[in-house]
Amino acid sequence: MTDHPRRVTRALLSVSDKTGLIEFAKALAAHDVELVSTGGTAKAIAAAGLKVKDVSDLTGFPEMMDGRVKTLHPKVHGGLLAIRDNKEHAEAMKAHGIAPIDLLVVNLYPFEATVDKGAGFEDCIENIDIGGPAMIRAAAKNHDDVAVVVEADDYKAVLDELAANKGATTLKLRRRLAAKAYARTAAYDAAISNWFNRQLEIDAPDFRAFGGKLIQSLRYGENPHQTAAFYATPDKRPGVSTARQLQGKELSYNNINDTDAAYECIGEFDAKRTAACVIVKHANPCGVAEGTSLVDAYRKALACDSTSAFGGIIAMNRALDADTAREITKIFTEVIIAPDASEEAIAIIGGKKNLRLLLAGSLPDPRAPGLTAKTVAGGLLVQSRDNAVVDDMTFKVMTKRAPTDAEMRDLKFAFRVAKHVKSNTIIYAKDLATVGIGAGQMSRVDSARIAARKAQDAANELKLAEPLTKGSVVASDAFFPFADGMLACIEAGATAVVQPGGSMRDDEVIKAADEHGIAMVFTGTRHFRH
Repeated sequence: MTDHPRRVTRALLSVSDKTGLIEFAKALAAHDVELVSTGGTAKAIAAAGLKVKDVSDLTGFPEMMDGRVKTLHPKVHGGLLAIRDNKEHAEAMKAHGIAPIDLLVVNLYPFEATVDKGAGFEDCIENIDIGGPAMIRAAAKNHDDVAVVVEADDYKAVLDELAANKGATTLKLRRRLAAKAYARTAAYDAAISNWFNRQLEIDAPDFRAFGGKLIQSLRYGENPHQTAAFYATPDKRPGVSTARQLQGKELSYNNINDTDAAYECIGEFDAKRTAACVIVKHANPCGVAEGTSLVDAYRKALACDSTSAFGGIIAMNRALDADTAREITKIFTEVIIAPDASEEAIAIIGGKKNLRLLLAGSLPDPRAPGLTAKTVAGGLLVQSRDNAVVDDMTFKVMTKRAPTDAEMRDLKFAFRVAKHVKSNTIIYAKDLATVGIGAGQMSRVDSARIAARKAQDAANELKLAEPLTKGSVVASDAFFPFADGMLACIEAGATAVVQPGGSMRDDEVIKAADEHGIAMVFTGTRHFRH
């Protein structure tokens, strides 16, 4: 790439976010750059005592149609698109009185913020920027001659170059800014199109676009040889993307993935109803419990599988308190995420300098609609979020024996957890705590046996006479295709079962349950999670 600095003689500034605007404009003026601006931006610059030309003076046309038409004019786009070294372009500029624009500074109407605050349809439409994206794309296309800035974070880079190059920008910077500009307009258009699809209830539009803003460049991806980065989407769902990190090392790709899994699971537990704790390892819960307090819930969750919990992610559904913080710091933990934390708890966690503490402000709504996306070779799989919630389901008794009240309480708890464990999933639960979790196996029988074996290991560690699966209930994320998987659960000591139902052999499974005197309920809702 052969660099060729371009002197900035004229800049057009039109911004909705005026952060750093005046300081930037003053610095440009100090480099003898002529300032051209629009509407409120021009007024702000003028109020600061700087000389500024209104865009209407440049074009010879006033702003019209409530500001919808102000920059869509040849004297603006000609100044941005003209190739300076092209003789014909130069002649056209001279013939039509078009002056070059060497720097464009535009941040767009706040469409995403308008949607986020719940504005009405017409208000959202009015906050769709037209002139801004048109100018940004024009300047970015002509980056050989024009620098384009779409957010205040890049003001310093531009000013540093002007200072280093006698008022000029380099091609390297202009290309970087151009790439960012196209990404910004793409993300902006993606937000608009996805909002429109939601308004029109279109589940499968002919074109689907996603866009996001960089939160963090990551050291690597799932493995050290993979590159990775973390982006925020317009969906302001409470969680790892919105949380404040108070302390600890930088989050890794796997930390972020696991923390998201933990916080989505904890969102199933209403903080007004109960204290709850989720411990996640490698994107799967390894212990989940409700308790009379957070520390009680944490101890019960840890007891399920303390070996896997080492180096895990812990999510709480209430503000982290000092007692729970002290208990957590007894073993190595990677991340704690909660809606909030007391000052004493923050100080206790502060004693572990590498332990990340994230405060998300609130819990994610498990009922909220939304989209999830997964890449496959040459494509994207897009689906609505699994927002089926236990409290909205009808648990239909299918066996001669109905569950006791205690069993039904634990069945509902277990099915909440099953939604957040990789398929095939088997969850043993007792007294509102997981006591065995089988995740991600090709056979449901294997999941049942692995979960029972983990429960036996936990019993040995706690020096219990028998594993807590004795007298437990069991949840399956999908139907039992044969009776063998359920029989493995009965062998482990389960007395009641919850499953979606829907198998061709449901009658065979129900008959086996009746023969063993256990209770079984169907939900009619499957929770595959791959």
